[in-house]
Amino acid sequence: MLKGAFAGLLRNVIPSGGIDRGELERLRALAFAILAPAPDTVIRVNEINCTDPACPGQETVILIMEPGRRTRALKIQAPVEDVDENAIRRAMLADEGAGAGIAARAG
Repeated sequence: MLKGAFAGLLRNVIPSGGIDRGELERLRALAFAILAPAPDTVIRVNEINCTDPACPGQETVILIMEPGRRTRALKIQAPVEDVDENAIRRAMLADEGAGAGIAARAG
């Protein structure tokens, strides 16, 4: 958790910081493995600075774009470095239980 918070701080302080593309690809592959979507489904992963006061600062968003269905957004209140399989599964359960846009926490 501390590693992710430090990385988020660096991204905010050092303009050339940026998100580790390897981490984004790791989460994208993990999301594909967990969701097992149709082959033509597109999954995008990104990290944003959450403006909601309840957020810890960075939020990971996993967009699931399946042909013929509405785009789903799994939101995890943690930087990409702190997101693991359990966090993705909790976000999926929150999405299924209460509709798109419900946030889960990593950890």
